[in-house]
Amino acid sequence: MIAGLFFGLAFGLGGIGSAVLGALADHTSIAFVFQVCSYLPLIGLLTWLLPNLERSPS
Repeated sequence: MIAGLFFGLAFGLGGIGSAVLGALADHTSIAFVFQVCSYLPLIGLLTWLLPNLERSPS
């Protein structure tokens, strides 16, 4: 059940993201959308810098 929820969330957010990027491409250009998408992996790298909440403060 949890796997289904995660897959549903992932596919749903992917669909919403592609619709948003398509609308952005309609208003600007596809080259601009490619430039925007080139910065998306930085969001993933920034998550590596998030604090670890499992460690208890000593």
